[in-house]
Amino acid sequence: MGKRGPQPGVGGRPRKALADKIQDGKSHNLQIVPLPEGDSEIGTEMPKPADWLSATQKNGHPLIANDIYTDTWGWLIKHKCSHLVPKQQIEQYAMSAARWIQCEQAISEYGLLAKHPTTGAPIASPYVSMAQSFSKQTYSLWAQIFAIVRENSLTDCSNYTPQDDLMERLLTARKGK
Repeated sequence: MGKRGPQPGVGGRPRKALADKIQDGKSHNLQIVPLPEGDSEIGTEMPKPADWLSATQKNGHPLIANDIYTDTWGWLIKHKCSHLVPKQQIEQYAMSAARWIQCEQAISEYGLLAKHPTTGAPIASPYVSMAQSFSKQTYSLWAQIFAIVRENSLTDCSNYTPQDDLMERLLTARKGK
């Protein structure tokens, strides 16, 4: 028998960001835990990224997942939410984003078409479907991270995100830089 209705946690009105609730003057219903005295940032020590995030790839280039991990961690610290997002979730996001960029670079290098292995007829490049898959996965992982920050950050987190930097990396990867 099929399921009815939206997936749990997806339907209904989107939650309002904590910073927006405070700005609207609705902080009387919120339980805001004050930061300890003298602590301007929570979780300032970044956990060491896993070695596989910067492993040398088959083409000899290092994987840029380590850079994406570091950028994302810095953004989380800026919004004082690094203690709320598990390290593994940031690593998954960074790896997925790096693989997406890697597939886009392969598309730029080899094109949108490939030869069929047995007939030699033109077929769609497998990198295109892999890039689409990694793109969806990256977006989903980012949405999870952003939701945590949006619901818990006392500052507005919509003006710049590591996802913006990821788009810049994709665009420069296509130019061959």
